[in-house]
Amino acid sequence: MDLARLCLGLLLPVVAALDFRYHHQEGMEAFLKSVAQNYSSITHLHSIGKSVRGRNLWVLIVGKSPKEHRVGIPEFKYVANMHGDETVGRELLLHLIDYLVTSHGRDAEITHLINSTRIHIMPSMNPDGFEAVKKPDCYYSNGRENYNNYDLNRNFPDAFEYNNVSKQPETLAIMKWLKTETFVLSANLHGGALVASYPFDNGVQATGTLLSRSLTPDDDVFQHLAYTYASRNPNMTKGDQCKNKRNFPNGITNGYAWYPLQGGMQDYNYIWAQCFEITLELSCCKYPREEKLPLFWNDNRASLIEYIRQVHLGVKGQVFDQNRNPLPNVIVEVQDRKHICPYRTNKLGEYYLLLLPGSYVINVTVPGHDPHLTRLTIPRKSQTLGALKKDFHLPLRAQPDSILVSDPQCPTVPLYKLRPNHSAATEPTLCILFLTLLHIFFK
Repeated sequence: MDLARLCLGLLLPVVAALDFRYHHQEGMEAFLKSVAQNYSSITHLHSIGKSVRGRNLWVLIVGKSPKEHRVGIPEFKYVANMHGDETVGRELLLHLIDYLVTSHGRDAEITHLINSTRIHIMPSMNPDGFEAVKKPDCYYSNGRENYNNYDLNRNFPDAFEYNNVSKQPETLAIMKWLKTETFVLSANLHGGALVASYPFDNGVQATGTLLSRSLTPDDDVFQHLAYTYASRNPNMTKGDQCKNKRNFPNGITNGYAWYPLQGGMQDYNYIWAQCFEITLELSCCKYPREEKLPLFWNDNRASLIEYIRQVHLGVKGQVFDQNRNPLPNVIVEVQDRKHICPYRTNKLGEYYLLLLPGSYVINVTVPGHDPHLTRLTIPRKSQTLGALKKDFHLPLRAQPDSILVSDPQCPTVPLYKLRPNHSAATEPTLCILFLTLLHIFFK
């Protein structure tokens, strides 16, 4: 055996192999804490909040600099077990964690992925629901909802109609979490079907509901993302593997075309958190027998890894003033695919736009100034991992305090009702300030 490889193997941390069984809260926490302790240089474990019953909502971050964001390193996340009785995703994410940390330093591609991405993994968003399941069932168990009997995937603000349900602790924790990180790409893992579903889940006529669908301005990217996952899963890509379920060509579907859903998490991520999210339905049976878990891991491992890689699509960079000060809250969007809640730079002046190869006009707009238009071409990169880097240096001297004080966030109200003509082909024209005032007045 090669001496250098032997020495490397002796230096790398070792933890007990993760077995294929259902891990309840205590076992899951023990595993996550063991990983965080044994791989402290590339992992960071923290809780973003607590469930109704006080259980921690754990997130393990995997990355070269896991405890803090680094400029140019995109943030990715996986969330599972939103419905407590949909269990496959929960176990897959534990095995994904195990695979990532044990492959770092041994597998060149995984090592590069970890070093160039900050990966957030939440195995269970609804731990109370998971613990409440006493008689596992393929179709429905009491643990689907949280402890207060709320469906967490119907509990978020909705951009198409008022969703007046009481926001739950788990939902509020997610919403707060989304404000603390610059997430670019995400997926939430479910069960009960085999399909990759993409936004919108809800809709209005302007998004295409008269044609039994609801499309985002980034529909081409979302179809690519869904197909990237489904095409690497040998059963999902067939589109017809679940009895008594509709067929899904290539294993993907528009969410609204499948069935309309109010208050879903993936629409909320896309509209209010600038994060592209899809929903992955991973098993026909919501709570399958433990002995089937290795099969699910084998079917999904390649998809889980390749989907993370998609966070490096498109273009990224920073926006600076003439003195090279980074500018926060600057609108950066493709000219012909404006979002109803405009995408803006973060506090470090960073932006990330997920785009397929092609030519685009990028609109950079500082509040109170004329738009700055730039045409750029995103080349095809079949072998490399990294978005096109494009910084913008604007000919103005900013007043950072005024930009930071202004709150650019869109109010969490049905934006599409207030802008009924907005669609993928129309540019938003209604002032965010006016929407905010309406929100405050009617709150």
